[in-house]
Amino acid sequence: MKRLLALTTAALAALGVVLVTAVAGPASPTATAAAVPAQPHNWRNVEIAGGGFVPGIVFSPAEKDLIYARTDIGGAYRWDQAAGRWIPLLDWVGWDKWGYNGVASIAPDPKNADKVYAAVGMYTNSWDPNNGAILRSSDRGKTWQRTELPFKVGGNMPGRGMGERLSVDPNDGRVLYFGAPSGKGLWRSTDSGVTWTQVASFPNPGNYVADPNDANGYGNDIQGVVWVTYDPRSSTAGSPTKTIYVGVADKENTVYRSTDAGATWSRLAGQPTGYIAHQGELDTKGGFLYLATSDTGGPYDGGKGDVWKYDTATGAWTRISPVPSTSADAYFGYSGLTIDRQNPNTLMVATQISWWPDIILFRSTDGGATWTRAWDFTSYPERSFRYKMDISSSPWLSWGANPQPPETTPKLGWMVESLEIDPFDSNRMLYGTGATVYGTTDLLKWDAGGQITIKPTAAGLEETAVLDLISPPTGAPLLSGLGDIGGFRHTDLAKVPSMMFLQPNFTTTTSLDFAEKNPSVVVRSGNVDGSPRVAFSTDGGANWFAGSEPGGVTGGGTVAAAADGSRFVWSPAGAAVHYSVGFGNSWSPSAGIPAGAVVESDRVNPSKFYGLANDTVYVSTDGGATFTAAATADVAKLHAVPGHEGHLWLVGEGGLFRSTDAGKTVTALSGVTSGVNIGFGKGALEKPYPALYAVLTIDGKTGVYRSDDEAAHWVRINDDAHQYGNMGEAITGDPRVYGRVYLGTNGRGILVAEPSGGTSNTGTHPTDTSPTSTTTTTTTTTTTTTGTTTTTITDQPPPGCAVRYQVASQWGGGFTASVKITNRGATALTGWSLGWSFANGQKIINSWNGKASQNGAAVTVTNEGWNGTIAAGGSVDFGFQASWQGSNVAPTGFTLNGRSCSSG
Repeated sequence: MKRLLALTTAALAALGVVLVTAVAGPASPTATAAAVPAQPHNWRNVEIAGGGFVPGIVFSPAEKDLIYARTDIGGAYRWDQAAGRWIPLLDWVGWDKWGYNGVASIAPDPKNADKVYAAVGMYTNSWDPNNGAILRSSDRGKTWQRTELPFKVGGNMPGRGMGERLSVDPNDGRVLYFGAPSGKGLWRSTDSGVTWTQVASFPNPGNYVADPNDANGYGNDIQGVVWVTYDPRSSTAGSPTKTIYVGVADKENTVYRSTDAGATWSRLAGQPTGYIAHQGELDTKGGFLYLATSDTGGPYDGGKGDVWKYDTATGAWTRISPVPSTSADAYFGYSGLTIDRQNPNTLMVATQISWWPDIILFRSTDGGATWTRAWDFTSYPERSFRYKMDISSSPWLSWGANPQPPETTPKLGWMVESLEIDPFDSNRMLYGTGATVYGTTDLLKWDAGGQITIKPTAAGLEETAVLDLISPPTGAPLLSGLGDIGGFRHTDLAKVPSMMFLQPNFTTTTSLDFAEKNPSVVVRSGNVDGSPRVAFSTDGGANWFAGSEPGGVTGGGTVAAAADGSRFVWSPAGAAVHYSVGFGNSWSPSAGIPAGAVVESDRVNPSKFYGLANDTVYVSTDGGATFTAAATADVAKLHAVPGHEGHLWLVGEGGLFRSTDAGKTVTALSGVTSGVNIGFGKGALEKPYPALYAVLTIDGKTGVYRSDDEAAHWVRINDDAHQYGNMGEAITGDPRVYGRVYLGTNGRGILVAEPSGGTSNTGTHPTDTSPTSTTTTTTTTTTTTTGTTTTTITDQPPPGCAVRYQVASQWGGGFTASVKITNRGATALTGWSLGWSFANGQKIINSWNGKASQNGAAVTVTNEGWNGTIAAGGSVDFGFQASWQGSNVAPTGFTLNGRSCSSG
C-alpha cells in the first residue's frame, strides 16, 4: 500500500540549482468518478484528546486567536477559539502520501491571516517512500496546494522539535525560507511557495547526527538547517527583509546571518560553541536575538545547554542561562524559548529534557538577568509551585499514578520543545508535550506571586497510533489498543475516558480480544518495561488482572480468546506461540505454528483457533495445543466471522480472500487489488451475515468500504476529504448499530462514522451521545414487528409540503440520491410515507434514514421509528442507492401520506 509516486522536478544546469515546480492540481480533495457506489458518512473522532508529541505550536502574528499546531505523525491543526477545539487540516492525506502527516514545520504568513504553509514528510530514510513537500493554503488550511521537493523531509525524525524550519518574510510574503535536513541546506521561494531553489550561497548544511552508528538511516541523518528568523527593521514593507538569522545543527557553527536579503551569509561572530541552538527568537523592539541551546537535537535527550542573548547593535553576547551549563546543577538543555511580544523583556524557556522529578519552566521579566521557576525545592523532597494543574477535561493524564515526593502527578510534561506566549495576550501561554498540549490564561499571576492554572488544551487534537480495536456485543461499545498511552474502555464515544487500562498499565497495547459468546471476558497484550505483558478482564474491560508469561517474551504480539472465554492463545514477541487453559496462570507451547504468527479465535467453536504466518493459514481444533498448516495467500491480516464457524476473511497486498472451511481453502474476491484490514459489524436489514468493513483498493481507489452481501457488492463510505494517511491497522464495525464503523489510524486517533442522516437498518438506536448531523425527534409512530416492519401513520389534514430530490453521485449502472421533505404546514406531521414513480426503470438497492420498498416503478419510503415527526416548518432527510440503465430522469409527482406534494 505504500506506493511511491513519481516526483516531478526540473533541473537547471546553471549553478547546479534545482528548481522544484508545483505539482499540477491541488493537494486538497477533488471530485473524482467513483468506481463503486459512494455513501456519504459523518466522520468524527472517538474522543481521547491528545495522546502524542506536539513539537510545534505557532501563533499567527496577523490575527488574534489564529493558532496552528504541528504533530510528528498526526498532521496539522488550526485552533477554533469559539469552539475551544483544534481543527484537523490534513485529513485529505491518503495512503499514497501518508508521510505528509509528519509535519516538520508550519508557518502562517505574518501579514496575511488567510495564508499558511507547511513542510511535510515523515522520514528521511526508506521508511517513507515519498519525498517531502511544501504545502500552501490561502484559506487557513481548508484546502492546500503542494510543491514536491527533490529530497525527503523528516517530521518524525530526531531533532523535529527544533525550529521553525519554514518561515515567511514579514516584509515580503512572497519570500519563504526552508531549512532542509539530510545535508540539503537552505531553500528559498520568491513566489509564495510555488517554486523553490536551493540557496547556493548558504555555507553550512549542518553536521550533527543523533547516532552515527545507526545503520537504518534514522539516527544517523544530518539534522540540518533548523530555524529561520527575520529582523523586519532591516527593510520596508514590500521589499525582502535584508537581515536574516538562520540556525544550524552544528555545535561549533550554529548561527548564521545575512544582511543582504540572503545573497551572502556569514557565521555570526562571537557565538557560543559546543551546543545546538534549538530556537532563535528576535526581540525586534530591543534588538536582541535570544538562543536556547542543548547538547543534542532532542526531543528525547539533552543533558547540557545554555540560554544566550545577542545584542544586534553592539555584537555583544551574554549568557543568561537560568542554570548555566557550567553549574553542578546542570543536567538539561534548553528549548521552548518564547518572548512576550507585548512586553519583550519578558522571556520564558523550558528544560528540553528533565525527566525527574519534572520539567522546569523558567520565566524572566528583565531580559534574562534573573529568573523564577515553575517549582522550587523547599525542604527536600517537598516542592513549592507557582502553578496548579487542572486535568479534569483529560483525567487520564495522571496515568493513575501515585508517586512519592518529590514527584507529582500529573507532570508538567516532557519533551517540551514549543512553549509560546500569545503575541496578543500576555496572560495566555501554550506548550506542547509528549502527550498533550497544555495552556494557561492567567500567566501574569506568576509575576504577582500567585499560582497560574495549567489545563489540557488538546480538544480535537487526536494523535494516537491505533493498533487494535474491538467492539463487543455487550458492555462498552469500544475498547482500544494504542501506542504510547496503552488504550481505553470507551463507554461514551463523545467523552474523553477517565483513565487508560491499568493493573497492568502497558506502554503500548498491541492486541485485544473478547470471548464472542461471553463478551465480558477480555484479554489484552502489550509492551512494557518488565512484565507481565498480558492481562485479563471478566467485566468487559472495566477492571484487569495480570497473567503470567512464558520465558523469553519481549513484547505483546497478538492474543486471542476462545469463543467461550475458557482458554487463550498468545503469540508474544520474542517467544513461541503458547496457549493457556484459564486466565494465563500457566502457558504451554503450541506445536506446528511458527513464532510470531498472528493468532485469531473462531467466533463460534471454543476449540478452534487460527494463525497466519508467512502467507500461510494455520488451524487448531484442540484449543491451540497443535496447529496444522492450511491454505496460503499473500495477506497480512486474518479475521474470523462472528456467528459463522470456520468463516475467515484474509486481506493484504495480494487482495481480499475468503474461507468458509476453516482455512482449508481460500478464494480470492474479484475487484480488490490489495487491502489493509477488514472487520465486521451488525448486518443490514437483519441479514444473518455481518456487514463487512474494510480498507481496500478497488479499481485503483484506496478507501474504506462496506459490503452488506458478503463482498458481492461494495460501497465506499469515506471520501477524499477523510483519508487519514496510513489508516486501517485496526478496523471494526459495531455489532449493535448497523452502519457504524470504527477506524484506527497511525496518528489521527480513532475515527467513528455512520451514514449521513442515519441508516434504515439500525435495529437499535445509537446509544452513545456522540454529536452527529442527524436530527432525532420524538415520534408517535407505532411500529409493530412480526417478521416485517409495519409503520402505522395517523390520519392528518392535507399537508403543505415540498420535496427536494437530488442525485448525489452517479456511475455506470448505479447512483445515490438524497431526498429532503419539508413540512410547510402549520402543525407537526406525525408519521410520514413518501411515494413516487421512476420513469426509467431505476431500482432501489438500499436506503438510510428511511425504509424503502418498491413495486415495479412505484416507490414508497416511510419513516424510521426515531424520525417520524416533522415539525411545522421542519424537514427530514433520507437517502438511497439505486441502479439505472439508459437514462436517470429525476421523478416528479411526489405524494406525502397519499396527498400531492410539490417538488423543489
